[in-house]
Amino acid sequence: LMSDNMHHQWLLLAACFWVIFMFMVASKFITLTFKDPDGYSAKQEPLILTAVTKVEEVHVPEEKHWPEEFQPTGKAFSGNLIRQPLVHMERLELLRNVCRDTALRNLSHTAVSKFVLDRIFVCDKHKILFCQTPKVGNTQWKKVLIVLNGAFSSIEEIPENIVHDHEKNGLPRLSSFSDSEIKKRLSLYFKFFIVRDPFERLISAFKDKFVHNPRFEPWYRHEIAPGIIRKYRKNRTETKGLQFEDFVRYLGDPNHRWLDVQFGDHIIHWVTYVELCAPCEITYSVIGHHETLEDDAPYILKAAGIDHLVSYPTIPPGITVYNKTKVERYFSGISKRDIRRLYARFEGDFKLFGYREPDFLLN
Repeated sequence: LMSDNMHHQWLLLAACFWVIFMFMVASKFITLTFKDPDGYSAKQEPLILTAVTKVEEVHVPEEKHWPEEFQPTGKAFSGNLIRQPLVHMERLELLRNVCRDTALRNLSHTAVSKFVLDRIFVCDKHKILFCQTPKVGNTQWKKVLIVLNGAFSSIEEIPENIVHDHEKNGLPRLSSFSDSEIKKRLSLYFKFFIVRDPFERLISAFKDKFVHNPRFEPWYRHEIAPGIIRKYRKNRTETKGLQFEDFVRYLGDPNHRWLDVQFGDHIIHWVTYVELCAPCEITYSVIGHHETLEDDAPYILKAAGIDHLVSYPTIPPGITVYNKTKVERYFSGISKRDIRRLYARFEGDFKLFGYREPDFLLN
């Protein structure tokens, strides 16, 4: 009898261990099934695909050819494809919100004047408008549009002296059309422009026009620079050329416009994005950032439906990276008063496009 009892106890104990073991296996299976999105969650995949489809329908015209970074494989599919449209949606949403901010209205709004329409280049063949914002890689975008307009068959064939010769490059300005044609294009065409950190752009303009001047435009050194020096240089005994400090003082002067009128269209290299492109008055399709141009350029071509026709020229490594050290060095010898005045003028550009107020203004 005792032997039978011992036998039953062992059988009961073995059954208990078997139940526990099966419970652990089932628990592990359930955990894998419902908690691991990369492994067994079959229900999650259609949801991701649906989200991608919705973003693409809103922002990217359907094309048969996908750029390499948008190929639907692995993490590139769930990462880049979703992230890129969302980044551009967020930029446009920020722009709309700042445009509605009445406190910044004077810094964010401008009339769609001939000055603005002169900045916008037209590609009728592919229904594209591009607003020029100098010192932000615009030369390359002009080359893209020149090819699309048919003046040259490839970017490599375009002579450098033709790119900025608006009599020969085949790029009409929006201002050359009638009022009704302008309204039609503004309403129906794909519209974009590029921005970069406003202070870094000013440094680039200063270096390009007053220091290196690679295109040999003598009026910047011989006409514009002396005009700024006469008005804004504190030490009149100095005989050196225009200094960045003089340039900042001129740009930050609330009464700068009297000089701007004398300088004419040459001021496009340093006036605000607001004055150039009227982003609160014109509904742009995409706003690219110079700092992320490696991602933004292919996206813009894709969104405009021209990625199978032309490529953005190769970007040299590191050229688009924001150089914080350079910016701080240029502003290190300038008074806080002059920097604050400069920021007050360009605050709209900082806020509209999500650029942070410089750290050296906060210290």
